[in-house]
Amino acid sequence: MARPTAPTPPPPDDKDWTWVLREPCPECGFDAAHVAGTQVPDVVRDSAARWAAVLARPDARLRPEPHVWSPLEYACHVRDVCRVFAERVHLMLTTDDPRFANWDQDATALAERYWEQDPAVVSAELTGAAELAAARFDEVTEEEWDRTGLRSNGSAFTVETLGQYFVHDLVHHGHDVGA
Repeated sequence: MARPTAPTPPPPDDKDWTWVLREPCPECGFDAAHVAGTQVPDVVRDSAARWAAVLARPDARLRPEPHVWSPLEYACHVRDVCRVFAERVHLMLTTDDPRFANWDQDATALAERYWEQDPAVVSAELTGAAELAAARFDEVTEEEWDRTGLRSNGSAFTVETLGQYFVHDLVHHGHDVGA
């Protein structure tokens, strides 16, 4: 049996989403600026818990539009975002002013063939990745919330603003799929 061909990729998202640290997102309504760093682990865990139901839907593999990811593809992305941010916060806590490697979410989606992954496996992986990320943020001490790191495009983050940026992504994609 031949492997299905890749679906049409969405247009690249080249927006600088750091504005969500200053104002509520008009699409999902989430106000990341009002999330304290100590609240990040709970938001991560809550968000992850909602994905199990999304991935159990019979239409989890279906794209609502040719250029819009399916719930399964979004869940793969959220899993990978959790992995990336768990590593980034770890770097910030163990390295002075780290620079984060560029991560191309669209290239990852194609390379990892998100559309072919098993929803049940992705659900378990997402839960594990979210728990790792939440645990990393649980480890942050009061003195460490202001440690800094730089994204490849030069955007500067503290551990707290990295957490705020991260949870917006999780909440936003949950909104995208009605989680």
